[in-house]
Amino acid sequence: MQKHPCPSCGSALKIDRTFDGRAHVTCTGCKVEDLIENAGDPDEIILEMAYRLDKGSGGAPLDGLVREKAEIDEMIGGIRVDGLTRDILYTKQDYIAHYSRICRPPPEEGPEVENMNLDPRISAHLKKIGIDRFYRYQADALNSISGGRSTVISAPTASGKTEAFLVPVIQGIEGGRGVQALIVYPTKSLARDQASKIASFCRSTDITSAVFDGDTIDAERRGMLDSPPDILVTNFDVLHHHMWRNTQLASVLGGIRYLVVDEAHYYSGIFGSNVHHIIKRLRRLAGDMTCVAASATLDGAAEFCSSLFGEEMHLVEGEGGGGETEFVMVFPSMRKQRALMVDLLRRLSRGRHKTMVFNSSHKNAELLAIQASKQGMRIRVHRAGLSPGYRRSVERSFRDGSLGAISCTPTLELGIDVGDVDGVVSSVVPYNRLIQRMGRAARRGQRGYAFLALGNDPISQYYKNHPSDYFEDTEKSYIDPENPLVEEYQVLAMACDKPLDKQEAAGHQGVVEAHQRAGRLELRDGRYTPHRAKAAQMLKEYSIRGIGESLGIYHGKKRVGERALPIALEELHRDAVYLMAGSRYRVVESGYPEGMYARLERLPRDYPYFTKALKMENPLIEEVYESRRVFGTEVAFCRLQIRKIVHGYVNVELGRDEAVGEPVALDYPMEYEFVTKGLAFRAPRPGKEIETAEDPAAAEAGCYHAAEHVLIEGSNMITGGAAQDLGGISLGDTGMIFIYDGAIGGNGASRSLYGRLEAAIGRGAAILSECPCGDDRGCPRCTFSYRCGNNNDYLHKEAALGVLGEMLSGTESGLGEPGL
Repeated sequence: MQKHPCPSCGSALKIDRTFDGRAHVTCTGCKVEDLIENAGDPDEIILEMAYRLDKGSGGAPLDGLVREKAEIDEMIGGIRVDGLTRDILYTKQDYIAHYSRICRPPPEEGPEVENMNLDPRISAHLKKIGIDRFYRYQADALNSISGGRSTVISAPTASGKTEAFLVPVIQGIEGGRGVQALIVYPTKSLARDQASKIASFCRSTDITSAVFDGDTIDAERRGMLDSPPDILVTNFDVLHHHMWRNTQLASVLGGIRYLVVDEAHYYSGIFGSNVHHIIKRLRRLAGDMTCVAASATLDGAAEFCSSLFGEEMHLVEGEGGGGETEFVMVFPSMRKQRALMVDLLRRLSRGRHKTMVFNSSHKNAELLAIQASKQGMRIRVHRAGLSPGYRRSVERSFRDGSLGAISCTPTLELGIDVGDVDGVVSSVVPYNRLIQRMGRAARRGQRGYAFLALGNDPISQYYKNHPSDYFEDTEKSYIDPENPLVEEYQVLAMACDKPLDKQEAAGHQGVVEAHQRAGRLELRDGRYTPHRAKAAQMLKEYSIRGIGESLGIYHGKKRVGERALPIALEELHRDAVYLMAGSRYRVVESGYPEGMYARLERLPRDYPYFTKALKMENPLIEEVYESRRVFGTEVAFCRLQIRKIVHGYVNVELGRDEAVGEPVALDYPMEYEFVTKGLAFRAPRPGKEIETAEDPAAAEAGCYHAAEHVLIEGSNMITGGAAQDLGGISLGDTGMIFIYDGAIGGNGASRSLYGRLEAAIGRGAAILSECPCGDDRGCPRCTFSYRCGNNNDYLHKEAALGVLGEMLSGTESGLGEPGL
């Protein structure tokens, strides 16, 4: 920020650059402010402002960059807002897209505990913990589960979902008959966090429970296997591992009567596709089970869980919550999203409000913590990939008040107890996900603060202009049980659990025959049995949370983590800056592809850069599953082979988030091929937008690339936040556009977009037409993508709008022969 004398009063003049290159000028004395187009150096800005003031044209409204005071007053209405919220609402740095005060009364009351025909010991325990009456949805869930119906419980955060499933499960268990119920959590930390509540409930009725996971010590394992508990708290990784290995744990799963899956929304994508098969395998061992799913955020909960569990699920919904929260949706007109998020955190920290900052990725969580620490804030990172001990220390420090803020990823959307939370700052997520994050604040009746920090990206600009649409865009969880690689591994694991009969094998005939040819399955006495050594060789390295190989990450001789391919190529190439636990490291040695490792060295705390990979991707259509007309364009849903090549990188300056210097080429490009699913179409050619362009060749080359970007970025919330799971490729001026699942084999994200492409095209056109930038290439708020592998080169905004306009008008375009 630069300071110069105001030409009107001589006070300090502040000059900030807006995102689209203009100068926002503010006088600290007379408070006059203006927006100068095409501003050059500071002297030119001051001369231009002086001229405009002399002519009486200075101090013009800030042209949509900030709200006028009258607009904010109207937005607030008669609500009395406190000082912290008022300072943010009347900011001169950002655009306030929406304000509301969210009051969440408790859910509707239901019957008294004593009137539900419960075991007296359960009733006594409920009263002991302060529950004399159930909420209506809890009573409905209890009746549904007790009646043997597989049930989905969808209710807000902190509204008593645990009691809703735990009471009927404990009521239905007959003690001393071995493991009768599995309660499954997506992470070990959440399972451990909830285990004490479950154990306390169980002790009151002489039912036993225990946690069995990767952190359970051998002595405890032996004890619970020799004398199995009635309820086992675990995760699907453990179940998968022990079932296919036929361990002693697998032998006690035959009596399961209840399977409870908490935080069911977590099982979207590849993880959920694996879990679908694991539940199918568990049912083969245990027979009929009453299945229960619980979640605070699922939209279309019954449909998703029916797909996840492989059976029809009865839906029980609860509403309400507790507490009162000030909610503000903020668009960073004149700074970067991370600068806005750090500033919101600073304001909350200054008021001693304990705050959770939710970021969209590992890298963003790390970068935000680095910037906030530089400004003196007490903050630590909480994300997957950090050691369990480190994460637990973060949770403990926040809970006891010695830590004021956490920079996290969705790991802390889950119900881990971190104590009182006053404020939540979130990057853009679907509204139902935001509601779960907001539910972290004001649980104990205090005033809560929640800020949605829109970003410097297309969907954020769309919500700035259409804030009401945000509240209609909810997350759609998705899985792809027919992912061919998931099926390949899970069918082999299923045969290891218990040999397949011919009827079971018929449903997976191609996969079974492939395993048979490879010698991993053998047909004996009418059943397919595994060759143990060969099957183990394939299954032992398989992770149900991802597919494919991983690069091990080493600091010195210590293994500190791993990253799955293909994303590992982008983050762990030679000289990449890797972010971990608030520190930066440089990759000094990459063993890919021979050694499958990356070796790190620590960088100084003041190192000013991180890196962004440059890459090329080549697609090949292997099979078309189905096709349809979207307006006039033929769109195919396909099996694709993708060849990814990381050939270089750029340095990005921390804070400004802008590339500096020239791109750096890698000595040895890193290549990886994988098969996935996606959609392909040949977009129609725009006419006048190319013909009237200053550089028609650049417009023709850039129109499809920009259209591909905006279709992915603009569809983000239409598909339930799936854009982060998608990749895209446009092939020069051919018009061929591919949008595919980033996960090997497919995760369902592109299938979700395939079914909603009409809405994505319309929203993409709105983003391009409403963006005020005057650059032919566009800007980060319309055509740029932070995932772009060629540094957002070869883009043309107006011509891309022409492409989408032709699609919306129904111009015919067939897929033809892509010539790939």
